Amino acid sequence: MAEGKISKLVPRNQKALLACIILTSVIDSVLVGYDSSLMGSFNVMPSYISYFTLTTTTKSLNTAISYMGGAVMALFAGPLTDWRGRKECIFWSAVVTLIGGVVQGAAQNVGMFIAGRFVVGFGLGLSQVATPTLVAETAPVQWRGFALGLYYACWGVGTLMASGICYGAAPSLFCMVILFFIPESPRWLVSRGRHQEALQVLAIANTGGDTSSPIVQVQFKEITDTLRWEKERELSVVQALAQPANRRRLLITSTFSIMVMLPGTNIVTFYFGDMLSSAGISDPTTQLQINVILTSWTFVVAVVASFFADKLGRKTLCILSLSAGVVALYILAGLTAVYGNSGYKPGVYGTIAMIFIYNATYAWGITPLTVLYPPEVLSFDIRAVGMGIYTFTTKLCGLFVTMVVPFGLSAISWKVYIINASVDILMVSFVVFVWVETRGLTLEEVDVIFDGVKHSDVPDLEAVKEGKKLDLDVFEGQAVAQQRVEVNESKA
Repeated sequence: MAEGKISKLVPRNQKALLACIILTSVIDSVLVGYDSSLMGSFNVMPSYISYFTLTTTTKSLNTAISYMGGAVMALFAGPLTDWRGRKECIFWSAVVTLIGGVVQGAAQNVGMFIAGRFVVGFGLGLSQVATPTLVAETAPVQWRGFALGLYYACWGVGTLMASGICYGAAPSLFCMVILFFIPESPRWLVSRGRHQEALQVLAIANTGGDTSSPIVQVQFKEITDTLRWEKERELSVVQALAQPANRRRLLITSTFSIMVMLPGTNIVTFYFGDMLSSAGISDPTTQLQINVILTSWTFVVAVVASFFADKLGRKTLCILSLSAGVVALYILAGLTAVYGNSGYKPGVYGTIAMIFIYNATYAWGITPLTVLYPPEVLSFDIRAVGMGIYTFTTKLCGLFVTMVVPFGLSAISWKVYIINASVDILMVSFVVFVWVETRGLTLEEVDVIFDGVKHSDVPDLEAVKEGKKLDLDVFEGQAVAQQRVEVNESKA
């Protein structure tokens, strides 16, 4: 494939490019957060409930249908992202989401509303595969945790929009605009034989444009060697997924969906009105006010946590977050049981405070890891497809919580929190015994943990940063020779 040039709109300054990469993560997060939390606000509005004459079943369906759209899209999102590229898929996801939002906003009946939310979910399913993949493969190692940590941290911005104003905004349009200033993933470029573009992107992202820098050269060769090794295996996607190391990768990522969606946080997101009613606060206006404050609190905690995402290991962060959440849910259950119908204000305030504390435990650990850990664990040959599977299982978990929780809260009230907390203990055990640590490693260095061997003869990036010398002439000669081989293969 002929080499192309990086768009002139892509910043050549390292900090400016990093800012654009982070903005891509932020804007997509706002879009996802707005749509997901919009139903939480709708579900406590009497005008919405009376307009559509909702029952518990139809309220659950209206909330859950976007997850169905996302689950359907996730089945195709991985191959699409590998075929058309990360950037193009992000663009089309924004277009589809915008169309769905228009249909939803103009809904004249329940059927039209459900159709609009399904289309919105369809677009979000594609964006939740393409965006984290692009950011993970493009952001420098030292900024990867922060950039991807902000993805769901800024969910809170969309949630605030949904909670405070309850009408549509235009994050899809902002997403389309920022894509003009973002390069394609260097790893995807290498996979398409566009080595020079990939080298330039790596150089701008890591050193401000110095292609001869050892930091750039070692990453470039690491990527090209690894992708060449994957190509030489000549495995289909199905065969690649069946490899023992990849099965372990998929086990970790697909089960992480349960930790993201079912530890208790979505009870708060979608049905905080029912939770507050159980705690003794039933006035819709008061519930919305509390939700705005809760969302603001969660947003601040999540953003601060993104700055510290790389301070602790991924395993430690997840274990601490889930464990603290278990304690908070048990206490929340006890307070709701004792003071829910008592009218005793200190007890009611204590119950509300525990909801705030639980959200903080989730926002501090799970929120930054939501789209940070899966793309780190997955190797390039299955990264997009694996993210599609991760998104699919996440949507199914979301569908479960939105359809089951309202009936559970209606039938057994606070006992739902006890069941949830007890399941969370099993999640903690799984992380302790199955997860691997990826902090501070390049995506190719993570392969060593699963495959037992590094697919490139270059030293680790950290060793280069500490001063280990490289023979750059040898590196450059090997790169040129490999490019000639691939050009000749493409002509043949």
